[in-house]
Amino acid sequence: MSEEVSIRPAAKHVMIVEFSRPPHNHFDGALIGAIADAYEQLERGGSCRAIVLCSEGKNFCAGANFAATNPAEGDLYEQAARLFAGGLPVVAAVQGAAVGGGLGVALSADFRVASPDSRFSANFARLGIHHGFGITVTLPLVVGAQRALELLYTGVRLGGEDAHRIGLCDRLVSSDRLRAEAVALAEAIAASSPLAVRSIRQTMRGDLADRIREATAHEAAEQAPLFATSDFREGVSAAAERRPPRFTGS
Repeated sequence: MSEEVSIRPAAKHVMIVEFSRPPHNHFDGALIGAIADAYEQLERGGSCRAIVLCSEGKNFCAGANFAATNPAEGDLYEQAARLFAGGLPVVAAVQGAAVGGGLGVALSADFRVASPDSRFSANFARLGIHHGFGITVTLPLVVGAQRALELLYTGVRLGGEDAHRIGLCDRLVSSDRLRAEAVALAEAIAASSPLAVRSIRQTMRGDLADRIREATAHEAAEQAPLFATSDFREGVSAAAERRPPRFTGS
């Protein structure tokens, strides 16, 4: 197990998987792969019936660190697809920001628990790039196609209350109750027949993992040329400098 991903019990048949790259929990293929490893380990173990996914630090996950790496390199999306292939239901406890690919991580879970202080944003267009992490598939499934288009085109940042209103998160509680509520929801799932839950989940999610693999292949192909544009460089600079971007379409 990676030093950046830990597993510990939370309640009967409920385990916590926590990733740790605080304060913003930027990811790469190695971190996402370690989370997928944890899921697979718990599934093999047999006693876990539901997982709570959480992170250490101010923000749940701020996606890739575009100032430091090119996320098109490596096996990030191959590892991302593994998150959707697991057999156990997952509840994500989302503190702070779930932004860009971090929103994709949150959307990989079956449910999301947030607080009014949580923030959700598919901010890719504000960075000058195409979205990734399978959001092509997951975001419309959760909020509907029209709302997904609006979120992707504008990159608007939603607070927890607005996210809850449109169904982007499933439970809204105070910040100090965030993990406890995520565990409680996971406990409610774990109290049901594990064979029935897995069967229902397989039916409801269907070929989701395959759809994610197809979507991420397309997303990566769309992203690749945009990483070389002036707009991408401007988007990253503007985000780092906390100012509105000045895009030129080049």
